[in-house]
Amino acid sequence: MPDKKPLILVTNDDGIHAKGLKSLVKVAMEFGDVLIVAPDKPQSGMGHAVTINSILRLNKAEYSIKGIEAYSTNGTPVDCVKLAIYTALGGKKPDFLVSGVNHGSNSSINVIYSGTMSAAVEGAVEGIPSIGFSLLDHDENADFCAAEDIIRSMMNASLTNGIPKDNCLNVNIPKLPTEQIKGIRICRQARAFWEDAFEPKKDPSGKEYYWLTGKFNNEDRGEDTDEWALENGYVSVVPVQYDLTAHHAISTLNTWNL
Repeated sequence: MPDKKPLILVTNDDGIHAKGLKSLVKVAMEFGDVLIVAPDKPQSGMGHAVTINSILRLNKAEYSIKGIEAYSTNGTPVDCVKLAIYTALGGKKPDFLVSGVNHGSNSSINVIYSGTMSAAVEGAVEGIPSIGFSLLDHDENADFCAAEDIIRSMMNASLTNGIPKDNCLNVNIPKLPTEQIKGIRICRQARAFWEDAFEPKKDPSGKEYYWLTGKFNNEDRGEDTDEWALENGYVSVVPVQYDLTAHHAISTLNTWNL
């Protein structure tokens, strides 16, 4: 690790008062100076959305851990990263970014929809080494003890070795006590998808509305995937890139008569 304390930006998509954020802050404080910029309310499933057609607010926040500079915003997780750099820090970039700890999985296709991971991806876009952490437990009172151990290990390794350029890390942690976690595996994203459904309901006035539901289908039988790792008691680590070019398809498209 470097001699100078790094400045670590901490954000999430579950909101500034989420229990997972507090666990992430506690561990990040062991490695450097911490700045929190987080949504003032849950922003799950926002993906890489940014606010362009309504006002953004950034408010100094009192945080439960003393001595931590914290801000809340009405914006998305990606807005949090942008506001941190260009407003709270006046254009200075943090040395490291951690996002989470998300309540629930961001493995496989969920990475596309995740506000937690979009904040980490935005960090990578800005050239900041970034990690998104998720715990496979939706309970607001989830036990984050095992997650804190994994965060500590991943932050230490990342600060020591560096994260590959233009990449961030997607870390998913199974709902298990520390002693039952078998280890950490570097994985690829599983080919697994949601079979969406919309459940019709009635509001108090009798008007119909819809609630998104669905079934998660894992079509991938590979033992090198994030889904396999999590199902078998391992922490999954998937390197994620923001370059969405399907490089393997370029040669095929070049055969088209365009």
